[in-house]
Amino acid sequence: MRTVTKRVLVTGGAGFLGSHLCERLVAQGHDVLCVDNYFTGRKDNIADLLSEPLFEAMRHDVTHPLFVEVDEIYNLACPASPIHYQFDPVQTTKTSVIGAINMLGLAKRVKAKILQASTSEVYGDPTMHPQSESYRGNVNPIGPRACYDEGKRCAETLFFDYHRQHKVAIRVVRIFNTYGPRMHPNDGRVVSNFIVQALKNEPITLYGDGSQTRAFCYVDDLIEGFLRMMGAPDEAIGPVNLGNPVETSVAELAGLVIELTGSRSKLVRRPLPVDDPIQRCPDISQAEQLLKWQPKTPLRAGLKRTIEYFDGLLTQLGDIHKPAAVAAE
Repeated sequence: MRTVTKRVLVTGGAGFLGSHLCERLVAQGHDVLCVDNYFTGRKDNIADLLSEPLFEAMRHDVTHPLFVEVDEIYNLACPASPIHYQFDPVQTTKTSVIGAINMLGLAKRVKAKILQASTSEVYGDPTMHPQSESYRGNVNPIGPRACYDEGKRCAETLFFDYHRQHKVAIRVVRIFNTYGPRMHPNDGRVVSNFIVQALKNEPITLYGDGSQTRAFCYVDDLIEGFLRMMGAPDEAIGPVNLGNPVETSVAELAGLVIELTGSRSKLVRRPLPVDDPIQRCPDISQAEQLLKWQPKTPLRAGLKRTIEYFDGLLTQLGDIHKPAAVAAE
């Protein structure tokens, strides 16, 4: 059955997550406006959508007001990797806070439903494990990651205050580590770092002793969570954790990437970055109950698809020294 066509705004729509979301929305028959300032978003990510009559791309920074008529807003605009959000930390905070104010103002004016892509970083370096939505976090408000962590925490505050004060229909999801095709090759995140280094047969950088854990969710599973959250009953406003509840150590991930790429890379150890969390794993009980959602893609299968993407990208850029072979399916 065909869904009712909606006018949907996706901020950060040319980014890693945003471009996948735009594809899904267009495939569902919605009229999609992708807004991005292309700081970390890439035009290549949305190139295949530009010929679609239901898709439109606009260069715009959400720290400035936007006047459009839409039914739903997905607010994804903000650099999400430490390398990018620490490049201009003041702008990162502005994007989270002023961007939220502008998008909430738009939602209030046009009576649109709005979803905030928040983050597991609101939990900081957690003292509770796994992290449930009731946990209030352990964040250093003056550290080098605070521009992102506290910016996203403030954005959540704004969303809930606009809901209470102005009756704006909000949804808030907290995203845990997500990976897949179209990750930025230089974003400094562990999955993209390891894959790019392995494909180039360069030393793989392991921070700390490698025992720190993450929970890796494949991008298609996360986007399904976004769509279910937006379509949830009005009382289901969140925040809701979206991520993979299966923990993987960073050292285990490195070994798996080396195996799947057939790389000759060796591990090199570096000191753990400041305020880098030791454990990160979501409690997704709410997502399972409210959204009937849980990730379905095994890590090995998702990594193979991601490796194939980076293999093609690096080959295209002429920036690759081929390992023996990317492991076959």
